[in-house]
Amino acid sequence: MKYLDEYRDPRLAKELIERLRHRAFSKKEIRLMEICGTHTVAIFRSGLKELLPPQIRLISGPGCPVCVTANEDIDRAIWLAGRPGVIITTFGDLARVPGSSSSLHIERSKGADVRIVYATLDALNIARENPGREVIFIGIGFETTSPTIAAAVRQASVLGVENFSVFSAHKLLPPAMRALLDAGDVNIDGFICPGHVSIVIGARAYEEVVEKYRTPCVVTGFEPLDILRGVGSLIDQVEGGRAEVENQYRRAVTMEGNLAARNLIEEVFEPADCTWRGMGVIAESGLRLRPEFEKFDATRRFAMPEINVKEHPGCKCGEVLRGIMAPPECGLFRKVCSPQDPKGPCMVSSEGTCGAYYRYHI
Repeated sequence: MKYLDEYRDPRLAKELIERLRHRAFSKKEIRLMEICGTHTVAIFRSGLKELLPPQIRLISGPGCPVCVTANEDIDRAIWLAGRPGVIITTFGDLARVPGSSSSLHIERSKGADVRIVYATLDALNIARENPGREVIFIGIGFETTSPTIAAAVRQASVLGVENFSVFSAHKLLPPAMRALLDAGDVNIDGFICPGHVSIVIGARAYEEVVEKYRTPCVVTGFEPLDILRGVGSLIDQVEGGRAEVENQYRRAVTMEGNLAARNLIEEVFEPADCTWRGMGVIAESGLRLRPEFEKFDATRRFAMPEINVKEHPGCKCGEVLRGIMAPPECGLFRKVCSPQDPKGPCMVSSEGTCGAYYRYHI
């Protein structure tokens, strides 16, 4: 299959791994962080961590959109689910994420109308089919899903759908990358930049990280050879004392990204301060609806009370998301926390680091 089989060629993979194993390293350890949940799962599924030389350490960062959604946002979604006549629509993984004392999945078992949808326009159709009820879409995700939510909001405006709104918990990745480097909790020598997000925002979006922090950034795809080539490019930059943006995923990503998708996001949303799980408030790292679309903002349509947020005792998802702890270092991992009975979002999501460790790490 074109653009797939050639990136899974075991002979080429072996050559790339051997080249990395036999090269000389000036540093005892080179720490590369992937900030994409799909990369995290791909790395574990293909066993790349164990195949790379010990000097290269791959660290999983805040690349899972479900995982980085703050507890307070989960609690607000649960509160909205309890409003009379409300239909909550959301993507599947989010429903099982535990909040302070419940989850959307638990609330549905108690009678709340929570529906899993595969696209935001499905939620809009539910609103059109139920004109007497308020339909709220819980919007999470990075720049990849934001255009689809923007399209639904704009369509609702054009069609005059009055009973549709969005609870926006969207995140923007470049501000989080800068926040990680500013915090200094973990030494990051280079970033494996996300493929899906970069299709939208373009490789040029990482230039500020490179210029301000002198930290190399390489955009890669998700097949083993994609990742190995990305790692090789980052090692070349680190060892050569360079810091540049490189695009190793040119079959899908351009420097400018998808201008139509970017324009749609900018038309409907504007940047806003946003709370990330484990990272706190990051300036202008989220998206809120612009004033001309604010009637579709669930936080304005419903007067939300102050919510007493509680974190699960012992859950270390925040530390895992910042790359300062690996899942096995959490006291709950495998003992009381598993994909069947998750205590935190990193175990819930199909892209979560804890879930990847649980399924693939020996």
